Amino acid sequence: MSEDPLEAIILQTINGALSTVPGYLEEIKQNNDTLKVKNAEDFVYGIVMGVALGMTGAILSSQEKPPTVEDQMRVRDMIYKHIPEIRERIFS
Repeated sequence: MSEDPLEAIILQTINGALSTVPGYLEEIKQNNDTLKVKNAEDFVYGIVMGVALGMTGAILSSQEKPPTVEDQMRVRDMIYKHIPEIRERIFS
């Protein structure tokens, strides 16, 4: 467990998003005639990354002061360091 509260929130957000992967993959499989997704895993990877970056961005924006560029880069770096495990969970 991380000692940084922001990183703990990021990990919780990533894990929550990853828990939805099987449901998204099944949804795409069942409704691909409508969705027209060419690569389900890539599509879901984009969803997970969007959730991680978006939710964390929302948390930063709700703080007393607007996030600095450095804050945003720090968050991005925290999320990006988890890309290998995110990809492993989606593509394996």
